[in-house]
Amino acid sequence: MNNKDGDMHRYDDIIELPHPRSASHPHMPIPDRAAQFAPFAALTGHEAAIRETARLTENRIELDDDVKEVIDEKLRMIQEMLPEHQPQIAVTYFQPDEEKAGGRYVTIRGSVKKIDAYSHSVIMADYRQIPVEEVSDIEFVSSLPVSDTIL
Repeated sequence: MNNKDGDMHRYDDIIELPHPRSASHPHMPIPDRAAQFAPFAALTGHEAAIRETARLTENRIELDDDVKEVIDEKLRMIQEMLPEHQPQIAVTYFQPDEEKAGGRYVTIRGSVKKIDAYSHSVIMADYRQIPVEEVSDIEFVSSLPVSDTIL
């Protein structure tokens, strides 16, 4: 049987020769050779991008004027308590997402250190700052004197 080029025996002169080995490179072990063909992540970061896209965020709820008045009144009450007490509160606020539109509502509990009129934020005893514009609810947990408060 002839191949396309006509001669089936054209490699007969080299077929029995030993496999050539490099003089400058050491022989690679079989397991290392197999590793060359192992699968790899062709699209690095693709999995993270898919997870980020699938992550859900909430939309900010626009508060009506009555709710805003209640929050303002509670903030005034906290401001009046602050010289003598660090009121314990549970505050719910909107935390914007840094990666995409929307965010999430977070509720934290703790002592109020001060209300900063300059930065429009509530500063907690652990130095977390909560923007007043993002607050959606404030509940008083207690208003014990600082000496009686467990931090």
